[in-house]
Amino acid sequence: MTLAARLPEYPWDELAPIAEKARAFPGGVVDLSIGTPVDPVPAVIQDALRAAANAPGYPLTAGTPELRAAAAGWLSRSHGVDVDPVTVLPVIGTKEFIAWLPTMLGLGSGDTVLYPDLAYPTYNIGARLAGAASAPVDDLSDDALGAAPASARLRWVNSPSNPSGRVLNAETLRSGVALARSRGCVLASDECYIELGWDVTPVSVLHPSVRGGSLDGVLAVFSLSKRSNLAGYRAGFVTGDPGLMKELLLIGRQAGMIVPGPVQAAMTVALSDDAHAAEQKARYAARRAVLTEGLTAAGFRIEHSEAGLYVWATRPGLDCWAACELLAAECGMLVGPGSFYGPAGNSYIRVALTATDERVAAAGERLRALASRPAR
Repeated sequence: MTLAARLPEYPWDELAPIAEKARAFPGGVVDLSIGTPVDPVPAVIQDALRAAANAPGYPLTAGTPELRAAAAGWLSRSHGVDVDPVTVLPVIGTKEFIAWLPTMLGLGSGDTVLYPDLAYPTYNIGARLAGAASAPVDDLSDDALGAAPASARLRWVNSPSNPSGRVLNAETLRSGVALARSRGCVLASDECYIELGWDVTPVSVLHPSVRGGSLDGVLAVFSLSKRSNLAGYRAGFVTGDPGLMKELLLIGRQAGMIVPGPVQAAMTVALSDDAHAAEQKARYAARRAVLTEGLTAAGFRIEHSEAGLYVWATRPGLDCWAACELLAAECGMLVGPGSFYGPAGNSYIRVALTATDERVAAAGERLRALASRPAR
């Protein structure tokens, strides 16, 4: 069996017919599906990239001391998390890291990866790439995790959640860490949306209120794609258990998993500057207000969505595909079907906040127009 044969078809291809309908709408499509940033890379970061462009030599796999210190400083300043900069490892985009972590941990056919039952597909893809089994777990309760296979060696959590925006509190995360440790299972936390708290303030699994006095068995991964509009730079980092981080660094060195030097320089500046991140968060907050108001007026109910980059919505009587069809045909809006994230999402759509102010305003107007039409 080839590696590709272990993988399902790429799900977003299924959305193509609905995308055609949205593009045909008068005034053009409002694409709120994938969630790719559209706002400019802040000038201070672009300047840092240009200044480091003369980089003929190999960069450090471990990251420059300046980058590691900047990442540790950001965690302490913004999230009350203290880590040794030596345990910070830059990664070539967090999707890449999530996909390859099971392989990097040595998992194989006798092991199982656990992930949320409503989840970003790459957790499952990573298990498949490693040849391991995978199993969705409903929550972090003792009952749910206690019923998981004894072969579980990696448990993913994602707070704030992609797609739902659900945030797990410190008590829930603490219980998950304790149970994972009791079973010799690594708990890896995808915290790529941790800066985008709306109704609550997300807490990191690395916070002392969650992990206690030790980082044993715990990893957390962070992205600059949304915070700093660096999706095109493929910029993120992971930190946590010092022993595990030492092993991940060794693998990265041997396998050539190296973040380019100019990107490391840009990351250093991005993690040291909070002003641009606050400005970007304010943009997303304003767009979120427009979209939640419009969706609610059009008969959708918003669930969770207390943090993150998406609005998680459902409309009574419609499954996710029917809701996508409705918004494409009647509003020229392209959104994500909840079924892409597991069977628990069959009745939901995921609406990204990543469109320009002009396009989001158009979506708001179209949703209000839909709300004023007689029901069919």
